[in-house]
Amino acid sequence: MKKLEQIIEWYPDEEFLSADGFEDALIGVAYDKIKGVHVLVYSRTKCIEILIERDKMSKEEAEEFFEFNVEGAYMGEKTPIYVDDFMFYEERIVGFEG
Repeated sequence: MKKLEQIIEWYPDEEFLSADGFEDALIGVAYDKIKGVHVLVYSRTKCIEILIERDKMSKEEAEEFFEFNVEGAYMGEKTPIYVDDFMFYEERIVGFEG
């Protein structure tokens, strides 16, 4: 079962907005106490890795595309959030070599 399917099963009364094409970067769910909603949480680093590998972008192209078109897209109060977790992945991701 895919991660998103599992989350939907675990939260049957919730509606989620997902980032299309980034299922492999899905980490889990966060609760926004101010808005009173659950939102999907993605690995920012994994999203960029997907763009580098799937779309053959350079690291810089992937970061720019991600920041503007994915992370910067506001879809309402259920907009997913992106965790900046590069410190856990930096050594193994294509394009992140020092």
